[in-house]
Amino acid sequence: MPVFTRFSEPPQPGDGISEAEKAEGGESGEDERERAAGPGPVPVTPAPRFTRLRTWRTRHPRTARALRLATTALAAALVLGALLLPNTLPALTPAGFARIPAEAVIGAVVVLALPRRPRLVAAVLYGLGLTALTTVNLLDMGFNEYLGRGFNAALDWDLLPDAQAYVEDTLGGGVATAVTVGAVVLVLLLAAVMVAATLRLAQVLARHRVRATQGALIAGTVWVTCAALGLTLFGGPIASERGAGALRVHAQRTVESLRDEAAFAEQSKADTFGNTPPGELLPDLRGKDVIFTFIESYGRSAIEDPVMAPGVGRTLDAGTAALEKAGFAARSGWLTSATYGGSSWLGHSTTMSGLWIDNQRRYRTVSAGDHLTLTKAFQKTGAWDTVGVMPGVQKGWPEEKWYGLDKLYDAFDLGYRGPKFSWSTMPDQYALEEFQKRVHGRKRDKPLMSFVILTSSHQPWAPIPKMVGWDELGDGSVFDAIQKAGNKASDVITDTTKSREEYGKSIQYSVTSLTRWLERYGTDDTVLVFLGDHQPIARVSGNHASRDVPVSIVAKDPKVLDRVAGWNWTEGLKPGRDAPVWKMSSFRDRFLKAFGSTPHPSRG
Repeated sequence: MPVFTRFSEPPQPGDGISEAEKAEGGESGEDERERAAGPGPVPVTPAPRFTRLRTWRTRHPRTARALRLATTALAAALVLGALLLPNTLPALTPAGFARIPAEAVIGAVVVLALPRRPRLVAAVLYGLGLTALTTVNLLDMGFNEYLGRGFNAALDWDLLPDAQAYVEDTLGGGVATAVTVGAVVLVLLLAAVMVAATLRLAQVLARHRVRATQGALIAGTVWVTCAALGLTLFGGPIASERGAGALRVHAQRTVESLRDEAAFAEQSKADTFGNTPPGELLPDLRGKDVIFTFIESYGRSAIEDPVMAPGVGRTLDAGTAALEKAGFAARSGWLTSATYGGSSWLGHSTTMSGLWIDNQRRYRTVSAGDHLTLTKAFQKTGAWDTVGVMPGVQKGWPEEKWYGLDKLYDAFDLGYRGPKFSWSTMPDQYALEEFQKRVHGRKRDKPLMSFVILTSSHQPWAPIPKMVGWDELGDGSVFDAIQKAGNKASDVITDTTKSREEYGKSIQYSVTSLTRWLERYGTDDTVLVFLGDHQPIARVSGNHASRDVPVSIVAKDPKVLDRVAGWNWTEGLKPGRDAPVWKMSSFRDRFLKAFGSTPHPSRG
């Protein structure tokens, strides 16, 4: 039984039209002209299943007609829905579909103007175009929900393997494979359905050419009138060009991205400190053990959102008090991150390079060059040993050289034998303890610059580790029971309220791990800079949340904080609501200058 198209049948004795088809209006003028043009090929005897189909239509004319009408209505709904589909979840409301899409009117006019074969080709192409439009809109929804921006066809295909890896690490390889296969099948099914729908509508328009032409003329007139008068319904224009507008935006975004790639390649060659001699880099930090630490997804919402703020605020206040008792002081402010909801490496590289790195192409460009990172500035002086502690790195990481790290400890170098906590390979407390044992606590000929990236607050925030005694950490097996007793990722990731609550708890855990480590192991020469890489996803931080992340500098030596007194940051670990907000890309130069570095620009 046909769904979106009806099979053509050879002429039969009589007029060749069933009673139900006569009721629908008979043949189109085009079909009459084709028959009048002369005898065509000798009709082929229809296959038995076609004969059975015609017999069923003859016996059940009302049912057949109802089925054809329902199929046509469904095809029209699919086409109109694809043309009016928004690209954000908040805009996905019934009122948004109460519009007249210009693309539907134009499509009808084109179909009515074409002879049969070109008409079918046009219908297929139109269906494939609707498939592309729907796919892009769905990708936009996902990217807006998780990364706070739309999908970029020129840049973001590179992120799809990372998304698959995240699902695999969080929910398992079987789920990741099922999601990948399901996505491919869904796109193919969408293409088949859309093409079938446009073919069905093209045939209906051709069969009822006169009435279809009148309808297209009326719809076009109404559209032009509504557009000219600016008429609205449910808060939006009645005359819509949503589909064409979406494709235009994506095309423009792609062109701009390609231009930006070339411009950024030149921009990254220029560097304010590119030619600064080693002796003029960071002279006021000589002898200090400097630690740069990123806390995953530590954003402004953790401190100011009414759901997360109470718990996180208490944790920051307790950390401030405990560190003050241990002789430390802290100052805190805000940085506006180059990324949102994910792609943490963009936040890391923006902070350390002093360049605005907000997409994967920029990241690849700059990390393949020799632009001076803040961490590499320490290595360049020759006065520090440099080390990276990155439990989230689980494969080769060529950026190690760009960051100027003498030694990198990844997920496999820290001796962990405990369970994973969803995406996070090990609890932050364990990673910091191993950092102490393997690096920070050992005697060295030089002071140490460390680049540490903590992962326990990475989504989906389930299960979350708990603090244990530092002497009980061992090889991490102590976390087995904690991991088993924790929430399941699948239960949290689908629940917005629970996601927000568990996100707040994960930030509390990460901050507590870091501040207690500093309280326990920090020395008179320890200088800790810790910050977030980006805000959590929109489902947690909100659809209109800022991109700000907290940043703090902690030290015992008052001379260190005196150097940043001009920054006007808030005292303690919790930045005030009105504390200064800088672009994340400005931090490198401000830090270098604050601690005595002399600019010697390179022009590339």
